[in-house]
This record gives sequence, C-alpha cells and structure tokens, in this order.
Amino acid sequence: SPSTMVSIRQATVEDLIAMQQTNLWCLPENYNMKYYYYHILSWPQLLQVAEDHKGKVVGYVLAKMEDDEPEEPHGHITSLSVLRTHRKCGLATTLMTSSHRRMTETFNAEHSALHVRKSNHAAFHLYSQTLTYTIHDIEEGYYADGEDAYDMRKHFRKTASPEEAPPSAPPDAPSPQTSPPPPPPAPE
Repeated sequence: SPSTMVSIRQATVEDLIAMQQTNLWCLPENYNMKYYYYHILSWPQLLQVAEDHKGKVVGYVLAKMEDDEPEEPHGHITSLSVLRTHRKCGLATTLMTSSHRRMTETFNAEHSALHVRKSNHAAFHLYSQTLTYTIHDIEEGYYADGEDAYDMRKHFRKTASPEEAPPSAPPDAPSPQTSPPPPPPAPE
C-alpha cells in the first residue's frame, strides 16, 4: 500500500511549492505563495507534510494559531490535502494529529477550529467521526462560490503540566493540612 513508505515530518520552506501544487491539484480553495510563507514563518511547528520514499510530498496540513482574540489560544486548520493516489491510508488523520499535538505542546492551544464545505461528505466524516470535531456553527456563503461551511471545533483535554501539578510529598511525610487553622480566640 502507498502508506507503508510514507513519513510525516515538519514542513520546511523548500516544501512550500510542493504543498501549493498539491493544493492546486486537489482543492478548489487555493492560496498565493505569500500565504504559505506567512504560515511557515509564523507557526513553523504546525505545518506538516507526508512524503513518500522518494521524498515527494503527497500530502500536507497548513495550520496556524488564532491569537488575536480575547479567548483561549486556539489553532486553526487552514488547509489539508492528500493526493488521490495516497488516500484511504490514514495520512490525513496522521497529519492532523501531528498538527494538533504541536498546537497543544508548543502553543498550549485549548482547541482547534476549521471550516469544511457542507457538501464535502468525506472530509466531514474524517473531521467528525475520526478526529472528533463537532459543529460549532454554520457560516452561510463562506466559500467564494457561495457554499455554506460548517465551522467545526475540537477541544483538547488539558493535562496539568509538571509545574502546575501539586508537589508530591515523600511517603513518610505527614499529610498536608487541608483546612485552615482555627482563628485565635477573640479577646474578651
């Protein structure tokens, strides 16, 4: 199967042309090269590519952080694409999972958001069933051709980082006091 010889890695500037080419072949939403550069210069950790054993890019995920809002930091999947020859091998899931991991580890993202065409049943199934995104809203006329989009979100489970975790007491230490000491008696 095509996936047996495919590896996932962080994208480099040298990958951007191939990523754009994959996008042009596979998707109706296309971006100019400046937009790819904007992503890789701002959030290089979030851009992932799948490459075959010959070093050819066969899929990518283009993602960014949305940090201009007062809410929790969160990621946004700008674009995901896998060449037709390499579909149904789990590459899209692996690319997305890799980007999600970078969102949480590097940027402490609370969730990831994305838009998907209402008519794109395969992508909707991937996002909702495999990757556990849920519909947050419907954006009418989101796409250039007027088609509506599902605004979808995936919330990441927060795990306490080591510095936030309470220090563990040595086994022979007395248990810490759980309630405050009683106030001293009031003077009479």
